[in-house]
Amino acid sequence: MGKTYCHPAMKQLKDQQTRYAPKERRLEQVERAEQLLGEIDRTKRYPYDYLCFRITGFRPDNWSALMIEGDEARRDLRQFVEDLSATVRQPVEQATEPVLTVDEVSKKYNVSTRTVTRWRRQGLVARRFVIDGRAKVGFLESSLQRFVAEHRGQVERGSRFRQLTDAEKDEIIRRARRMSQFRSGEVGLIEIARRIARKMARSTETVRLTLKAYDREHPDRAIFGPSTTPLDDDAKAQIYLRHRMGVSAENLAVEYGRTRSSVYRIINEVRAQRILETKLEFIGNESFDDSKAKSVIMAPLPAPADGKAPRRPKAPKGLPPYLASLYEVPLLDREQEAHLFRQMNYLKSEAVKLREKLDPAKAKTAALDKIDELQEQALAVKNQIIRANLRLVVSIAKRHVGPMNNFFELVSDGNMSLIRAVEKFDYARGNKFSTYASWAIMKNYARTIPEENYRRDRFVTGHEEMFEAAADNRIDEHEYESALKRMQEAIRGMLDRLDDREKMIITSRFGLGGASERTLEQLGRELGITKERVRQIESRGVDKLRRIAGEQKLDLPML
Repeated sequence: MGKTYCHPAMKQLKDQQTRYAPKERRLEQVERAEQLLGEIDRTKRYPYDYLCFRITGFRPDNWSALMIEGDEARRDLRQFVEDLSATVRQPVEQATEPVLTVDEVSKKYNVSTRTVTRWRRQGLVARRFVIDGRAKVGFLESSLQRFVAEHRGQVERGSRFRQLTDAEKDEIIRRARRMSQFRSGEVGLIEIARRIARKMARSTETVRLTLKAYDREHPDRAIFGPSTTPLDDDAKAQIYLRHRMGVSAENLAVEYGRTRSSVYRIINEVRAQRILETKLEFIGNESFDDSKAKSVIMAPLPAPADGKAPRRPKAPKGLPPYLASLYEVPLLDREQEAHLFRQMNYLKSEAVKLREKLDPAKAKTAALDKIDELQEQALAVKNQIIRANLRLVVSIAKRHVGPMNNFFELVSDGNMSLIRAVEKFDYARGNKFSTYASWAIMKNYARTIPEENYRRDRFVTGHEEMFEAAADNRIDEHEYESALKRMQEAIRGMLDRLDDREKMIITSRFGLGGASERTLEQLGRELGITKERVRQIESRGVDKLRRIAGEQKLDLPML
């Protein structure tokens, strides 16, 4: 099996269960995933939340709209079973039924270990067990029997395998040469090997290896000479992206006229380049170089210093769901905070060490997987710190709310300052993060709020001008007051033609009739509707006023 998933949602599910589910729960999920695998129809589509529910017993909040093709679901479930079982490290003696190793399956069915590997790619479900003190691939007897029942003809052909005779080798070479000349440039080695295998009742891999050996031994008469045209960066990027989308290396090799191994090298090269291009910074510490300190750094989050479970405060009534959810995350004490910051920076430092040794031209899949794993773990710890401090942003934003400052925009801006503060904070100095983050957020507000107010004062005129005529110094004061009075009466008459909700929103939004100006959020809470709905009603009301003004031939500024 490869290490990639067809859908990131399934990999995310595996990572979540690896981090948070206890060992017994993970083992149960492996069993449920394999049971579900036997029910999946390749020709149907399945909602991701259904697959997640069958495996874990809960429905996810994200990826709810994702639909997965049956064939891709089967592949991801096989990968999920193998990956999650590897984290359990179950001794083979504790398995609920007999387990066969790759070598034992090979001997039982009289096939090569390479054939067993090919069976895994075709649907044989593998798990990881601890066998003789080492983690190895194993197959439950029930899983093996199910695969044999579904692929009986293929298994029987493999069991009857015998070495090729010289005459059969000559026949394979003759057929391949004729097919390559007849359809030159249209089909590659894999497709020709597949067609010959069907004709001669042999495996595709046997025919392919025979042709590769012939070309290697007879370079002057090679049927499939090596491609000498180098691929440009765009072509390499396309190979990488298409492989990420589920296109097999074999198909890409045929399409681009390359060997499968060269396709894998290209994929690793592009992947390594993208890893190196990703910015990764960390705050170093001398303990990172002490190998004995790793177990302490990577230990689970310590309990609160006072020994009491963190109390989750009750969210005030009337808060939007986003703000109410912040009260579900417990705050961190000083020791917990330092532990998480040290762990995050340690994971980043380990990733940087591996990146420094990375040569894109010689990158190995295992090394790239390890770097990705370290960066994902560091991101998970960073998100844990951020979630525990989001309430701090809200409390500071509330103190900066004014008539011209939108609360949710302040929260969004403050969240960005918080994220930057997490990246820059040095826990080793002994300061509490909340002090550092508060300073960073308020410093950002001190810069952005005056800038925003300046732009508003510089480029936006007052709302009252929409409904009041500007003074004209060329007429006397009495004439101006009379004109203004007539205009205000006309406006009141126009407002009376709006429905009650439109009139209330227009009056409150523009401070008419002595009313104070109110924000979209304030009006939304009072009316029990969303901010966007208030904005739509306001826009509809202004459009009506424009039409009425046009009918009455009134010249109202800014309408």
